[in-house]
Order: sequence, then C-alpha cells, then structure tokens
Amino acid sequence: MKIEQFQQLLKEKGIDLTPFQLEQFEIYYRLLLEWNEKMNLTAITDKEEVYLKHFYDSISAAFYFDLSKPYKLVDVGAGAGFPSIPLKIVFPQLHVSIVDSLNKRISFLEHLAKSLKLENVGFFHDRAETFGQKAEHREAYNIVTARAVARMSVLSELCLPLVKVDGTFIAMKAASTKEELDNGKKAITTLGGEIEQIHHFLLPLENSDRNIITIKKVKPTPKKYPRKPGTPNKTPIE
Repeated sequence: MKIEQFQQLLKEKGIDLTPFQLEQFEIYYRLLLEWNEKMNLTAITDKEEVYLKHFYDSISAAFYFDLSKPYKLVDVGAGAGFPSIPLKIVFPQLHVSIVDSLNKRISFLEHLAKSLKLENVGFFHDRAETFGQKAEHREAYNIVTARAVARMSVLSELCLPLVKVDGTFIAMKAASTKEELDNGKKAITTLGGEIEQIHHFLLPLENSDRNIITIKKVKPTPKKYPRKPGTPNKTPIE
C-alpha cells in the first residue's frame, strides 16, 4: 500500500489525515525499522506492507467503532504499538495505555511516543494477568483493544477485567473467528461480557480476511479473574 493509497482509502472511510499525521506515520515506519535491527518487533519490514498490514489494519477498528471521543483506551500485548499507536495518531484525543510483558518493547514505545510528540500515553511493563488485578487499572477503561494476541477464550480473560461496565472490548482477528467465538462464549459470559457485533472485511489490495469483534461489558468481572500468569493459557475458561 503506497502512502497515497493509504491516505485515499482512509479518506473514503471519513478519516482525513493532516500533513503532521502523515509525517508521524513516516517517523513511525523509520523508527520501527531502526529498532527492529536491535530487537524483534516485526517480521514485516517492506514499507508498503507495513502501511497496509500494520498501519491501515490497526486503524480499521475505527471503521466500526466511533473513537472520536476522549476515551481511556488500553491495548493489551501491543508489541510494536499495534493497533493503539496508529489509532492515537489518527485520534489524538484518546488517552492511550499499553501493557506489554517485554521491557525492551516498552523502551521502544516510550522512544516512539516522544518522537511522535504524543500526549496522554502511558506504557506499562507487566503481564496482563497481574495488570488486570491492580485496583487502578481494573475496570478503569472505556475501551480495551487486542490484535491477534491469543484465542478468544484466553484473550477475554486478559482483557475484559480491564473494561468498565458499559465499556467495550475490541478484538481484532484474522480468519477462523466463528470457531474461536464458539469456544470463547463461556469465557466472555463468565467475565461479564456480551458479544455485540462481528464485522468481517477484506484487507485492501491483498484481500485477506479480517474480523473485528466488539464485546460489551454488561456486568463486573468476578474478582478471581484474571487468574495467575500463564493460567488462562494453560486452562482457559471453556
């Protein structure tokens, strides 16, 4: 995806990027490549692929959910900052937090945020399981995002405890969503969630499958969740 296509396709979705925002994406790409030589941030390094599979793909959450308000958003396991940093560039009024278990990635994100002149961003070196039990973060966010981190039964336990009642968990997935959701229904309900909508679309140019699942938090998460680090993955609620 060339930058002009990136700009045009977003414009068709009602997102008009300013010259400053376009410059931010260029800096993001440059720093991603620079830091990727020192540590494993992404296997995708071709510029057109980064714009399509990382930047555009991240922003696609906003095609189905209105992010124009100053929401408190936390991104679980964001790695190199996807989807939350592209969303923050496009919607600067968002208050964005990122939790990631690898300190090296947090160092990259802190440097990135400074270079992009981002305000109201916070980075936390923590496991999602322990982060979700901390009083200051538990049920403190309007929106929780996660992009291809784990299967839904596991992901729900890492993310739903952070969502405020009436808030939304946005899970961004590639294919095989139906089976994942069938297996994850019990976990979603147990943790206080309710599947709201499943949006399916094809990523432009390469036409690969994408699914954006919005889950409404309808009641508080029982105190025992999330369980200890590693437990959700070993024995998911199914």
